[in-house]
Amino acid sequence: MSSTVLYDAPGPKARVRNRVYTVVGSLWVLGLIAFAVYRLADGGHLAPEMWDIFNYAGVRTSIRDGILSTLQVFAVAAVLSLVLGVVLAVARLSDHRPVSALATGFIELFRAIPLLITIYALWVVFLTYKDNLGFVGESSAFWALVVGLTVYNACVQAEVLRAGVNAVPKGQVEAAYALGLRKSQVMTMLLIPQAVRSMLPTIISQLVVTLKDTSLGYIITYAELLFVARRLANNTIVNDDYPYVPVVIVFGAIYVAMCLALSSLATWVEKRGRRAKTGIAPAAAAEPLEAPGVLDAGGGPLGPHREGGAGGTEGPDGKKN
Repeated sequence: MSSTVLYDAPGPKARVRNRVYTVVGSLWVLGLIAFAVYRLADGGHLAPEMWDIFNYAGVRTSIRDGILSTLQVFAVAAVLSLVLGVVLAVARLSDHRPVSALATGFIELFRAIPLLITIYALWVVFLTYKDNLGFVGESSAFWALVVGLTVYNACVQAEVLRAGVNAVPKGQVEAAYALGLRKSQVMTMLLIPQAVRSMLPTIISQLVVTLKDTSLGYIITYAELLFVARRLANNTIVNDDYPYVPVVIVFGAIYVAMCLALSSLATWVEKRGRRAKTGIAPAAAAEPLEAPGVLDAGGGPLGPHREGGAGGTEGPDGKKN
């Protein structure tokens, strides 16, 4: 039996068995999908009338407003969480014990509290002091959702950045200090850029989580995409039934499309960053300078020899000196 570095290559019987398992598994999945479609059709959830609700202008406007509200919350929370995450990561890596302890306690506290509780508590506080804070309309729900997402995701991003900073080889840090750079310069010019580049996939994954967590806004009645979906499904009756299945499929597809778009954008940024030409380009090698008389005919590395043999000259009496 032949083998490779990672695993043993399957033999004839194993290949036949794998093909049988693949065919059986595929048929089982297809049968499960067919059964689900049959049950939905039998219950009337796939009737054209159920899907016709998305042709109304009011429904489309509600979906558009929900998407814009979701993206607005995500944009603000994503930027603030990245900024706060950098601050918390730098503070936790600080040599000052009080600063490091404060940042560590903040990170561990808000990572341990469920995000939904944080958002709901902030909403209650903002509603209680609504007049003092100057909130109008849905602004209290908006900022409760934004602040909750910012605090939680900033703590996660701080840990990601801290892991990236610790992954930088210690020799680079020691070389930077040997060149006379201050700690702030080492952090901003050496550690943070390399940490962001190495941990970019994880950072983007957490941003996708931030985008999906905006759906928690329905708890505080903020009119984001999931709140619009719940209101549409609960207030619309078609054929004496609620259109839960069409709403779940359509709005789920919207969430998937937004997350895939964000992931594609992140992949493009990562590839572009890898192709970017950074650093100092090495200088081209110049032609070596030629010392005068080195390559003259009959000459050696010390110049031409005179008569009288190697390494000597003749004096006035004809003898070699």
